[in-house]
Amino acid sequence: MDKDLYDKGMQIRREVLGDAYVDRALAKSNAFNDPLQELVTTYCWGWNWGREGLPRRDRSLINLAMIAVLNRPHELKVHVRGALNNGLSREEIREVLLQVGIYGGIPAAVDSFRIANEAFAEIDAEGSEELA
Repeated sequence: MDKDLYDKGMQIRREVLGDAYVDRALAKSNAFNDPLQELVTTYCWGWNWGREGLPRRDRSLINLAMIAVLNRPHELKVHVRGALNNGLSREEIREVLLQVGIYGGIPAAVDSFRIANEAFAEIDAEGSEELA
C-alpha cells in the first residue's frame, strides 16, 4: 500500500462523504473486507478523486449519473450527500437524475429520485437535530 496515497484518499473521502459515514464504514471493516477498504481509499479516493483533471463538483455529477444507471442504491444515497458537500444544489441533482431517465431508463430515474429524497430527508433531519 502507498501510505501517502492512502492518507490523501482518506482526507478526500472524509471531506466528500463526511466523518460520520467514513467512521461507520471503517467500524464495519474486518479481516475479510479490510483489503477492499484499503483499495477504495487508496485508489478510488486518493488516486482518482485526488487527480487535478476535474473538480470534485464535476466528479460528483458524473458519479451520480453512473451510480444511478448502475442501480447501486446504497452508493447513490452516499454520493447524493457527497454531491451536496461538493457544492451541487438539490436542483442540479434533480437535473442529473432526469437525464438518467432519458439515457439510462425511467425505472433507474424513479428509483434514483426515491433514494435522493431519502438522502435529503436524512440530511434535513440531521440539521433539525443540530438546532435542537
